[in-house]
Amino acid sequence: MKRREFITLLGGAAAAWPLAARAQQPAMPVVGILSPLSPAASGPVLDAFRRGLAENGYVEHQNVAIEYRLSEGRLDRHTEMAADLVRRQVSVIVAAGTAAARAAKATIQTMPIVFGVSDDPVKLGLVASLSRPGGNATGVNFFNTEVNAKRLGLLRELVPTATRVAVLVNPANTANTSSLLADVEPAARALGLQVQLFNASTSHEIDAAFAALVRERPDALFLAPDGLFSARRVQLISLAARHALPASYSLREYVEAGGLMSYGTNFADTYRQLGVYAGRILKGATPAELPVTQATKFELVINLQTAKLLGLEIPPTLLARADEVIE
Repeated sequence: MKRREFITLLGGAAAAWPLAARAQQPAMPVVGILSPLSPAASGPVLDAFRRGLAENGYVEHQNVAIEYRLSEGRLDRHTEMAADLVRRQVSVIVAAGTAAARAAKATIQTMPIVFGVSDDPVKLGLVASLSRPGGNATGVNFFNTEVNAKRLGLLRELVPTATRVAVLVNPANTANTSSLLADVEPAARALGLQVQLFNASTSHEIDAAFAALVRERPDALFLAPDGLFSARRVQLISLAARHALPASYSLREYVEAGGLMSYGTNFADTYRQLGVYAGRILKGATPAELPVTQATKFELVINLQTAKLLGLEIPPTLLARADEVIE
């Protein structure tokens, strides 16, 4: 081979090396998030999710991509969104909420799923057991449905004159509603409270439900933990304030936005835990070997300014037990 031809060949090969090296680099993993939240209401919890990923060394746009599927409380969209994430061949699907988790599990046979649910994941058919999930799904159980009885008791303590409580549920979220009623109805009888059920599955139905319950003149409102309600929390808080109705919520985010009182797990920390598990799976762990984690910390949050606007005096014993009092 002539010297000029050799130099030309060598130069061409050298130019091709960076292209070959780039082609051999592994593709950036993709995490799919399926959640009933709305974009406007999801900022803090998604930040917490990203912190959980970062605990395992994954930073969005640097070495991991995230596909967001937020249904804004439209539970009927979860199956379609889960199927779309499967078509995009994401590395792991994070399904937040019972409806999202059940849709993901029904749609996905082998792809790893990390769920966050308020009900028993064994009863929901998501895992074989908490310690040995045994399939393609694992995650976090944050027990919102199991603390409903205590939350009702706290509402009674906050409004001791209450005898009639309106309970607002989303009938489209059947598993969640059934669990809530199984907790609340016997607790109400033990407390000497009458409960009246109201339904809402859309934003318009929330307005209609409030119009109906205001006509009934209940003493307080007990809001079911639900993705639709979380996505519409500003609407719900505004309606409760307009009608001077003391209300109890499951998440601190309601109280931070002006709601009266909440009792439940720290929702942002739950998303952080989902991020931790998603990161561990990206590192090679399988859902079958990751036990379902359970929330251990529950927090009582009270908005003192809202209580004053409602003319309520918070009992000192309740204030002393509050994890946070917002003034």
